Amino acid sequence: MNGLSQARTRVLKVDPGCPDPAVLHEAARVIRRGGLVAFPTETVYGLAAMGTSIPALKRLFKAKGRPQASPLTLHLWSTQQVPPLVRFIPDAARRLVARFWPGPLTLVLWKSRRVPAMVTGGRDSVGLRLPDHRVARELIRLAGAPLVAPSANLSGRPSPTSAADVLSDLEGRIDLVLDGGETSLGLESTVLDLTVDPPAVLRPGSVSASDIEACLGSGVRVGLGDMPDLRLRYAPGPRLLLFEGPDPAAVVGRILRAYRRLEAGGGRVGVLAAEESVPLYTAAGLPPGHVRAAGSRADPAAAARRLYRVMRGFEAEGFSCILAEPFPDEGLGAAVMHRLRLAAAETVKE
Repeated sequence: MNGLSQARTRVLKVDPGCPDPAVLHEAARVIRRGGLVAFPTETVYGLAAMGTSIPALKRLFKAKGRPQASPLTLHLWSTQQVPPLVRFIPDAARRLVARFWPGPLTLVLWKSRRVPAMVTGGRDSVGLRLPDHRVARELIRLAGAPLVAPSANLSGRPSPTSAADVLSDLEGRIDLVLDGGETSLGLESTVLDLTVDPPAVLRPGSVSASDIEACLGSGVRVGLGDMPDLRLRYAPGPRLLLFEGPDPAAVVGRILRAYRRLEAGGGRVGVLAAEESVPLYTAAGLPPGHVRAAGSRADPAAAARRLYRVMRGFEAEGFSCILAEPFPDEGLGAAVMHRLRLAAAETVKE
């Protein structure tokens, strides 16, 4: 299994609630032999490789087109796997693990010598996560070692929330996809750096900064920190323009003007909207297929689940530009806005 796969990528169906042991054993066998397997988690689909195998790691970077300086997260099936991978476990990490693991929280800790430099991009720290997904944890257990599992997409593409998304990017480049249906959360995990004081949220996700502060009893910083290639990681094919502003009705008006200008110039333009705004665009004469709701402003979890799906849908149908509305920039909505800002070729403010 050297280099990129020359055969078609196999797809095996797996029931997230009651996975077939034979399917998981086959996937684990492929990984142990140095292969690449995409699998579902509660966040997005991950691309698994043995975290201790340099050839497998090299193949993963090549398959994704990902720079080797970009660090990878080690995915675990049990908290018992943590101690050998880190120099020490701070009290903050113990409290966060007790509260949020398994779940969509990646903790960055000082790494031990057992973690290959290729996993961490040469850094002295390593990200660890225990997924809240039966297929993911059982696959890691059967593989017999922590697995690296970045999102199962080409670098520079929206993360995949279905097996079809994985195949659209990685068909023929990886060995196997475990098709467990749509992911439940739709956005990547929160990344919290515990090697700095105060701890820093490097990437917002379903576990919010306020959730973390409530657990730790102290404040955290929020910022991208040392996370390379984040902008490209979320960029869709069509050019995305993000319209920000406090008044939803005013944002709709600005998007309508931009839509008509761009359509007149020969582009095929889509609108990524909140559910509450869709009737306004329909009433203004926009074709229904050109306006798609990512979710309600009152339900950021729905927006998180649908965000990448809507982006990929516009691309698959040949749209050249996406005009995106903002969502409330708090709680899980902050994670949605983080992804939109990173995906945006331009942010248009009042």
